[in-house]
Formats: sequence, C-alpha cells, structure tokens
Amino acid sequence: MTFLEIDLSLLFVVAVILIWFMIAYQFVLTVFGYINYVKSLGRKRVIDGMSFDYPTCTILIPAHNEEKVIGATIASMLRLEYPEEKLSVLVINDGSTDSTRDIILEASYRDGRVRLFDVPAGEGGRGKSRALNLAMSEVKSEVIAIYDADNTPDAHALRYLVAQLLENKELGAALGKFRTVNKNVNLLTRFINIETLSFQSMLQAGRWQMHNIATLPGTNFVIWTWLIRQLNGWDEQALTEDSELSIRIYQEGYKIKFVPYAITYEQEPQTWGVWVRQRTRWVRGNNYVLGKFLKHIREFRSKRLMFDVLYTLSLYYVFFVAIVISDLLFIVSAANLVAISLPGPYTFVWIMAFFLFLGETMLAISYDGEDRMKHIPVLVLMYFTYCQVWIYIVIKALWIEYIKKEKRTWDKTVRFDVDATTAVR
Repeated sequence: MTFLEIDLSLLFVVAVILIWFMIAYQFVLTVFGYINYVKSLGRKRVIDGMSFDYPTCTILIPAHNEEKVIGATIASMLRLEYPEEKLSVLVINDGSTDSTRDIILEASYRDGRVRLFDVPAGEGGRGKSRALNLAMSEVKSEVIAIYDADNTPDAHALRYLVAQLLENKELGAALGKFRTVNKNVNLLTRFINIETLSFQSMLQAGRWQMHNIATLPGTNFVIWTWLIRQLNGWDEQALTEDSELSIRIYQEGYKIKFVPYAITYEQEPQTWGVWVRQRTRWVRGNNYVLGKFLKHIREFRSKRLMFDVLYTLSLYYVFFVAIVISDLLFIVSAANLVAISLPGPYTFVWIMAFFLFLGETMLAISYDGEDRMKHIPVLVLMYFTYCQVWIYIVIKALWIEYIKKEKRTWDKTVRFDVDATTAVR
C-alpha cells in the first residue's frame, strides 16, 4: 500500500463517517418527527374544541414588485378564521415599480382591515428586514404575524398559531408548515417539494420533539409584539433574518414551537437560475449568522441549543465536505487512478446509506400524504443531481462572500403565474 493509497483510504473513511452521521441523525430526527406528527393530530383536535380570547394581531406582508401574487395573498388573509375586529393586514410596499401599490390600495378600499404602508422614498428595496423594521412604527397590536407576499394560508392557520402563544407562556413565537403550491410544474419543483417537506418533518418537527427547538421560517409565524421590540427588531445585515432572529429569541429565554397543522401554501422557484440565486442567498445568510454567533456559542445557557445551533448552521459544510470527498474518490477509483485498499465493507455501507436516505425521506414526506411510489424514481434522481448541485451553491456563496467580498443585498425570489391546473392545495 502506497502513502497516497493510505491517505485516500482515510479520506474515504472520513466521507463514509460524515455521510452516515448525517443520515443517521436525520433518521433519528425523522422518528421524532413522526412522534410529533402523531401527537399534533391529537393536539389539533383539542385546540379545535377550545375557545380563546384572541389578542389583537397585525399581519405584516413585505411586498416588492409582487403584482403577480399580492392580490390572492391579501384575499387569503381576509378569509382567515380570526375575530375581524382584532385583525389587521399591513402590506408593506417596499419600493415597488409595478402595480403592487395599486392592488394593495384597491384591497384597502374594499376592506378596512387592509392597510398600506409605503417604505419612504429612497429606502425601498433594501431587504425584508429593513421593510419590517420600518413598518413596526405602525403596529399597535399584541401579536404580529409574518407572511411572504406569495402566501395563501389555510383559513385556520393563524388561529392555530396564536393559540399556542396563549397556551404556553414559555413561547415567544410559533411557526407553521409551508407547502409548495406549484409542486407539479416541473422536475425542479418536485425536487423542492420533497426537500421542503422532509426538512420540516426532520429539522422542524423532529428538533421540536427532541430538543424543544425550532427555527423560524421567513413566513407563516407569529411572535409577541413586545418580544420583537425587546429584541430591537430584525437584523438588517442578515440575509436569512429568520434564523438569526430565532437564536436571539432562545438566548432571551423563550421557545419557538413548530405547529404542523397550521399550513400555508407558497410558490417555489420554477427555473434553476432563480433557485440558484435563492439558495446562494440562503448560504450567504447562513455564513453571516454562523460568524455572528459562533464566537458566543460557549455563552449559550442551553447546551442543547448550543449543539443544535452548531449542527444546523454547519449542515451545509458537513454535507459539502462529505459529498466532495466521496465524488472525487468515486471518479479517481472509477478511472483506476488509485485503489482504495483499506479493508472493510465500505461498498455495502455506502449502498445502505443510500437506501436509508430513500427510506427516511419517504417516511418524512408520508406525514403529508406524499409517500407515493412515483416519488422513488424522483428521489433517486434527486440524490445524484439536485443534492450534487449544492456543491456549486456552497462554492459560489463562499466565493462571493470571502473572495469577491460583495455587499450583502436582498435578492427577491422571482414570482411566477400559478396555473389552476398546477396549483395544489
């Protein structure tokens, strides 16, 4: 055995360990996600049978050039099962140059609960966090709900979320589930649908059940108004303002609960170009949050929170390292450039890891009735294509962030017209 063969054999073992650790831990989270799913069904029935004195609530909807979707979003907010006298919808026109403002104004004329907030001239287009912070001057309610401009929540979603805050004084916020409304448009949206559902079943439901930890998404969540003021609003430097805010809520001593039966529907990217820009922003945002909190990680009062933050924020890079090493070794081995001579059942272990990925993903999406046999070929293709593209995403984000050192600017996700035949409820 040559020195090169030993080094590559060790790299192979490292890749196997990393991939198996990730898949095994995800499997544990999937099991806990199933427990959460079963418990949530019973909890939903209890909530349905209870009556609450709901607090006043303002729904904040940041909108920057959202003419394709904002009308349907406002209409869905007005259909929410929430006391009319206690609900207002504040739509934030963030420097739109299309007909977004006119659509909001028209809706406000029809229903007094809808209000328009114009971001001051010269301040528009600076990101979601900036828009939300400016609009807070108009908020007088006890609770705030955040929805993206393309969201159409179920009628009872807001009621389910606010009920959690009333029932549990340890909660600072509560989040629901988001579903992909355009999941049947093409192969990319099918990949995203599987990814987002499994993410929520594992890293939201599973983490909440296992650690009492969940992370705010960018939409479909509620938070006490006094708490967001106490935290001085959203971090305007954060491209993923939701994950950054989540950590500060936990540091403040409050919890965030995942409520899987509070559902909203949203658009996902339908082209690879839009998807790449969105995910690059996510990775850059993750880099910022990791850099902001890593130096204070030992000061976290909760060791579970410390582990969860480290694991969740490093997930991109653990996955990146494992995939890059395994791909390189596969290429050099297939080309007979080197031989992996370290003894051990590594091929069997690798194959088992792949089948475990398939199994746990099918289990995770079964909670939403998506565990159909037709998804298995999509999952196999997803493993060898979609998952591999993350290598490019991580490299691109690192290049932009640390080599080119580009300023962090908000890149709004492009909206698409949703055809009635492809929209799924």
